[in-house]
Amino acid sequence: MRIILAALTGLAVSVTAAQAELSLDPMGHIVRQEQAALGAVPRERLKSLASGDPAADTPLEIDYSRTWLSTRSAAEGGEEWRCLSEALYFEARGESVKGQFAVAEVILNRVDSAIFPDSVCGVVKQGTGQRYQCQFTYTCDGQPEVIHEKTAWSQVGKVARAMIDGAPRDLTKGATHYHTKAVNPRWARVYPRTATIGVHHFYRKPTQLSSN
Repeated sequence: MRIILAALTGLAVSVTAAQAELSLDPMGHIVRQEQAALGAVPRERLKSLASGDPAADTPLEIDYSRTWLSTRSAAEGGEEWRCLSEALYFEARGESVKGQFAVAEVILNRVDSAIFPDSVCGVVKQGTGQRYQCQFTYTCDGQPEVIHEKTAWSQVGKVARAMIDGAPRDLTKGATHYHTKAVNPRWARVYPRTATIGVHHFYRKPTQLSSN
């Protein structure tokens, strides 16, 4: 991914977006501003940065509370935002704000993993169509996916927006799986548990070493 900036002299300067941002000072001189690595930013956020999204590219300072969310503007977005919002609504709308951010972390950690689909919608809908064989139960439990609670929808939409915009993922320590305390799946016996937030336990898939 490269950014081309035409200087006032007509010369073009090319830099790698993950390394620097170029701008012009009032005298027309090119200014190079170092940026933090973008490795932790979700793929969709990287795409929006490449396309010139004017949204802030610095990490959000998150206060995991309803008060903090109330200061955020009403959220909206494209298909990826919608998929993440729906997953949070049906999987975690009864959780605390912190718990909702934690579930969102799992989904975006899967997006970044080579063993899962590389989009939010792909991760959320993986296995959909096979009853109880899906990754997220609400997509294959045979129940209609109807959003009735407008306040809850507004809240999870803001959480989804913050996460897609590059909020830090520090709550679950790289978790790619979770389950409620009411169940005890077999995989949980071998996956390292990384956090417990609200009614959910979070886990990271064990590193698979080569047998060679």
